Amino acid sequence: MSYGEWFEQHADKHKKIVDKLVSRGYTKEQILEYFEFENMVKAESDFCPLYKDNKKCHDMGELNCYLCACPKFRFDDKGIEKVDNKTKYSFCAIESKDGEQGVYGDKIHQNCSKCTVPHHKEYVQKKFDLDFREIMRECSL
Repeated sequence: MSYGEWFEQHADKHKKIVDKLVSRGYTKEQILEYFEFENMVKAESDFCPLYKDNKKCHDMGELNCYLCACPKFRFDDKGIEKVDNKTKYSFCAIESKDGEQGVYGDKIHQNCSKCTVPHHKEYVQKKFDLDFREIMRECSL
């Protein structure tokens, strides 16, 4: 699955949940609480493939799943640039010290597995919008 395909599928799943919560009168704070990992595993088991194993994507205590992806992630499914005969497809716009470029054969992808920034509730509160696509509007190049 390409980045773009994942992004669109995830945005649709996110919107469905958010629309349901808004229709029930949830406030911003209640929506953020709903998206806490422990609740999402029970209430929205199809939102993330890791939920079926009750596994977090990052080793951290309180993990909020509202963003799932980071607004600072940049991607282009056609490739961004050539680096040493390899094609770079993604990178971190802020060059997080917890991220790295992973080389996989002739492809270079951003590895965010050690970066927990978008899963902290405080960060999500700063970036909050009911529309996932709006929060992530700069990700696709």
